[in-house]
Amino acid sequence: MENLYKKLTAAADYICTKAGNDPIHLGMVLGSGLGDLGDQITDAIYIPYKEIPHFPLSTVPGHKGRLVIGMLENKKVLCMQGRFHYYEGYGMDQVVFPIQVMKLLGIKNLLLTNAAGCVNTAWHPGDLMIITDHIKLSSENPMRGPNCDELGDRFFDMSHVWSKDLQKLATDCGQKLGITLRKGVYQLFTGPSFETPAEVKFARFCGADAVGMSTVPEAIAAGQMHMNLLGISCLTNMAAGILDQPLNHKEVLETGEKVKDPFISLVRLIVKSWA
Repeated sequence: MENLYKKLTAAADYICTKAGNDPIHLGMVLGSGLGDLGDQITDAIYIPYKEIPHFPLSTVPGHKGRLVIGMLENKKVLCMQGRFHYYEGYGMDQVVFPIQVMKLLGIKNLLLTNAAGCVNTAWHPGDLMIITDHIKLSSENPMRGPNCDELGDRFFDMSHVWSKDLQKLATDCGQKLGITLRKGVYQLFTGPSFETPAEVKFARFCGADAVGMSTVPEAIAAGQMHMNLLGISCLTNMAAGILDQPLNHKEVLETGEKVKDPFISLVRLIVKSWA
């Protein structure tokens, strides 16, 4: 797909003019509540999304809308302070554009974080969950349309997109910090409306432990490109119908703020330990 590849190349080339061509060990997408981690990167270069050719713009409160490239735990990293969502009006192909740019920058490792609604009634708001698998019932797919052969095959396996080795690494890091990490399945709902109680019951029936409006398209793109992928959800609220109270985005941000410090400590140790 020549058009897409040209756009990706233009974006990657621009980033290199700002950040240089030194290898980047890890790409990270910082979800709601974790954006402050980007401010802890040293020797940092900040690139607003609006400057990067063909990049979408983040419109969600709490998302700073920029790339941060620099050093974290003695590793060069690239962080997205704010991601793009289907509910913002972007196509799935636009949502995953930055992940594809990371691949052209030579990044092989990817950490996805998000805020999610908790479906598992045995868990609690503020828990952190390692994503072991995902469910996407939406018909839209980021790889729909002409295939960009430079990124990967037209048809590709998704059986092991979430690395079991990295799940173990995250679990070990949690144990060292005294943080209990849940393990579960994340299900995508496209938003921006929160799920209905009936949809949450359906998600639980399907085997989901958490629901959210992001991450899965990025994981699909990473799967096509054979990136080493780890995902962690901050369970910011009980999903609809579990508690007798309405859902709102303010609760998501407030819970994310409460668990920000242990979440950041966990991510830093994971980055330090990531081979």
